[in-house]
Amino acid sequence: MTDSNDWLRSAAASIDVLTLEANAATHLDPAIHAYIGRGAGDSVAANSAAWDALRIRPRLLRDVTEISTATTVLGDRVAVPIMIAPTAMHRLACPAGELATARAAAHAGATYVVSMAATISIEEIAHAAPTGRHWMQAYMRRDRGITRACLERAADAGCRAVVLTVDSPGIPSYRPQSGPPLNRGLPLPNLAPGQDQPDVLAVAADYATDVTFDDLADVRSWTDLPLVVKGILRGDDAARCLDGGADAIAVSNHGGRQVPGCIPTAEALPEVVEAVAGRADVYVDGGIRTGTDVLRALALGATAVMVGRPILWGLAIDGEAGAAAVLDQLAVDLTRLMALCGVPDLTSVSADLLLTRGVLR
Repeated sequence: MTDSNDWLRSAAASIDVLTLEANAATHLDPAIHAYIGRGAGDSVAANSAAWDALRIRPRLLRDVTEISTATTVLGDRVAVPIMIAPTAMHRLACPAGELATARAAAHAGATYVVSMAATISIEEIAHAAPTGRHWMQAYMRRDRGITRACLERAADAGCRAVVLTVDSPGIPSYRPQSGPPLNRGLPLPNLAPGQDQPDVLAVAADYATDVTFDDLADVRSWTDLPLVVKGILRGDDAARCLDGGADAIAVSNHGGRQVPGCIPTAEALPEVVEAVAGRADVYVDGGIRTGTDVLRALALGATAVMVGRPILWGLAIDGEAGAAAVLDQLAVDLTRLMALCGVPDLTSVSADLLLTRGVLR
């Protein structure tokens, strides 16, 4: 067991994201580390800063003998309001890739949203963790039949929802100056079935650029699974997605990877929650690094959060155990903070726990 593994498993305080990432960097090829961490302008840093700006107002003299982090997502009872965001190509971080991630999620009782750009098929992932809760992410392709087939496979594999990512009508013009494709010859069996060694950026260039709200009706007709629309940052867009057949909304700016100067998800979340008005679950990702961030998101009205990069860093450090340790620590952080803030369960979380920019929410 390495020192970094000892450090990760014995961490007693909130996850220090800088230390976590720095430890992961020692296990990753520099190009892969750069790919995982890259963003558009200051949008990655702005996501984290926006959560940090939210001050917590603890309640005192409440009975916190018993603390429960359980909640429901799309009607399913889950142990924690923490999901694994759809992030690509986990075998770049550790050899077991998405199989390790799925087992870590099952261990934590967390929902795992499998990326369409996973390096392992959705069928193998579901088989590796049959007790897990898996959702399938998809992008709309120019050939709509490819997307439809992916959603049909997800249903056959036992996935409980599909997550349509809509904030990538084209990918940023990022490509290494030299070297192999980003996926390093790894297969992409959900994104490019039947292709032995696809180039992930070449395949992603086939994402449809003509997707509109009208397409949600088609997606709705392709699957009986609940439909989550991910990438929403505006209340009006959220309302139109629900009107178009979505069952839930995921507030996301793609981890700050797409739009320079993009609104942080912590600042977008309240408007979306207000527009949804209790009609559906609202999830959020982008800069969630600690249990404190999770509580902040719930206080702003999120049903649950999605966590991306920290899972990859945990995988890089110690595979399945590393990813599980990240999820466990987030849950421990959240439980501890709930007790300190007089919140025995998640139904007790409300906006008055926060002070934002000097104004009570």
